Amino acid sequence: MRGHSCIHLHDKRMLSELSAWFWQERLWFPEGLGWADLEDRDGRVYAKATDLWVALPIALLFLIVRQVFERTVATPLASLLGVKDTVRLRVPHNPTLESFFCKVTKNPTQVSLVSLCKQTGCSERQVQRWFRRRRNQDRPSLLKKFREASWRFTFYLLAFIAGLAALIDKPWLYDVQEMWQGFPVLTLLPSQYWYYMIELGFYGSLLFSVASDVKRKDFKEQIVHHVATILLISFSWCVNYIRAGTLIMLVHDSSDYLLESAKMFNYAGWRNACNYIFIVFAAVFIVTRLGIFPFRIIYCTWVYPVTIYEPFFGYYFFNGLLMVLQCLHIFWAILIIRIAVRFLTNNEKVDDERSDKDETDESEDEEEEEDVKKVPKANGPLQNGHAVLNNNHSKLE
Repeated sequence: MRGHSCIHLHDKRMLSELSAWFWQERLWFPEGLGWADLEDRDGRVYAKATDLWVALPIALLFLIVRQVFERTVATPLASLLGVKDTVRLRVPHNPTLESFFCKVTKNPTQVSLVSLCKQTGCSERQVQRWFRRRRNQDRPSLLKKFREASWRFTFYLLAFIAGLAALIDKPWLYDVQEMWQGFPVLTLLPSQYWYYMIELGFYGSLLFSVASDVKRKDFKEQIVHHVATILLISFSWCVNYIRAGTLIMLVHDSSDYLLESAKMFNYAGWRNACNYIFIVFAAVFIVTRLGIFPFRIIYCTWVYPVTIYEPFFGYYFFNGLLMVLQCLHIFWAILIIRIAVRFLTNNEKVDDERSDKDETDESEDEEEEEDVKKVPKANGPLQNGHAVLNNNHSKLE
């Protein structure tokens, strides 16, 4: 018992020392300022690190609301807009091919194809088509994509309207240098509190649901973006960079709802609406993310503060996170410009380059039907001379 008590005390002491090091004022504040400056007094309320715990139940609430929204709002809206989902026939079960698909790779090499042909008794063409069909089975349905886009569109639009309403009468919306006026002793307003907590809760919910959401080619970049955003919101709250934080969130929300609405029309097959909304989105994105964000906001958080106080760790950390976001903005801007130029010059359909598309071979559709049916099961003959397919054709995958 005494040994366990000593270990417990040792662990407690280590946590206490770690906490003391983490919250030391020289890391978070300029010299001469500290946590005492943010203690509530004379009816003035300031942001506190403990407030951030409120974002956790908000994130969980968002996950629940999202499920209800997608079932009661997004699904009927999809039907109203004519979202048509392709019903994918399931490939006949073949343990050898399925094992290779799940454990080795979804895209077999030529050498692997030859080996699989010998093991299954199928032709190379049949095996290639089995893998193509199998890859298509794992791709998300249009309805799933539409639901997710509808949910994000609704949040980003409401968040942008709420953020604009909260900042419309604030001087730092028009003169960004005003964000540092009186720093760090800046009184917390109720509108700022809820704007922060709701935004933080929403990005937390996106991080929680990332495993079940549609995975795109920029999946890793999205994870980095969500983590950087959560750190940025949390850190700016703790050190009272709240005015800068509200401007950053408003700039991001200003274009996101346009992208999600373009996706919705794209999934519904409304080509013209999708194309023109995307062009508007591209213009707003470039102006806000490659113009206002780096040359107004980052300039005012990187250059102006050093005229007021000496740089400190928090100054570098905050601006480092902003630079991470800016690198992601440049990465996405390249994709956006590429799509926009292709549409404007060739009048091609706007497509999200980050999404995987179904693999088809239109010139061989009928022949492919017959070939896929002929892929034998490894454990016996086909039922009634046909491959066992998914009979529930009305069920969306």
